[in-house]
Amino acid sequence: MPLEYESNFSAIPTHLLIRGLVKVYPDGTQALHGVNMDVHRGELVAVVGLSGAGKSTLLRCINRLVDPSAGAIIYYPVSGEKQVDVTGLQGIALRKYRAKVGMIFQHFNLVPRLSVLQNVLAGGLSRISTMNSIMRKFPPEDIDKALAALRRVGIVGKAWQRAADLSGGQMQRVGIARALFQEPEILLADEPVASLDPATSQDILNYLRTICVEDGLTLIINLHSVELVRKFCERAVGFRDGLKVYDGKSADLGSERYKEIYGVEEER
Repeated sequence: MPLEYESNFSAIPTHLLIRGLVKVYPDGTQALHGVNMDVHRGELVAVVGLSGAGKSTLLRCINRLVDPSAGAIIYYPVSGEKQVDVTGLQGIALRKYRAKVGMIFQHFNLVPRLSVLQNVLAGGLSRISTMNSIMRKFPPEDIDKALAALRRVGIVGKAWQRAADLSGGQMQRVGIARALFQEPEILLADEPVASLDPATSQDILNYLRTICVEDGLTLIINLHSVELVRKFCERAVGFRDGLKVYDGKSADLGSERYKEIYGVEEER
């Protein structure tokens, strides 16, 4: 059994409560096996494990990009509204929940031909009319808010440049700004630095951590590098073959736990 994590966050309200989460894909692949996990408001949680361990599926179940096969994901809104089981949401209720969960992707998911500003504004398309979204017409207050988001990640000077002309690190900063434009309570980041060099990776993670701490956002981030996990997140959750095998302080993710998660000794 994995260690159950305890920290000062135990005194802070729960933001997500996951119980018995199972995901079986149509081809019979079982990606998650009865996962239990509590995430507290404002917590920064790194999820680690080999490719195929279930990390991405966990995030995609949380934001309902894929539907869980069994189990519950209970969301506790910051507003104090009644908690809701995300797995049962449909239609307007699902869209309302997704608006509170920002997603940051490994491959950025930008539209290359659009400007940086337009890509950020795309994070709020669900809030404007269909015709205005087709015509790319946005209220002035939305433009101001998008520029403010770009300013927070240090890239407002590129607002009118095409996304295709940016470097990888700049593209990821646009991805973060787009998620912030939603005014989320929770950020999910799926391997956001996997395709970036070490220095740029640290810059991106610094932006993410600073923003989450300043805004009190909850962050669940998938990372491959245990070194980065130890540096940027207090808590680590380790997955292997769809099972949670570790849940504890990143600083305690030593050689024995590393081998339990990855099946090999950590290189020093």
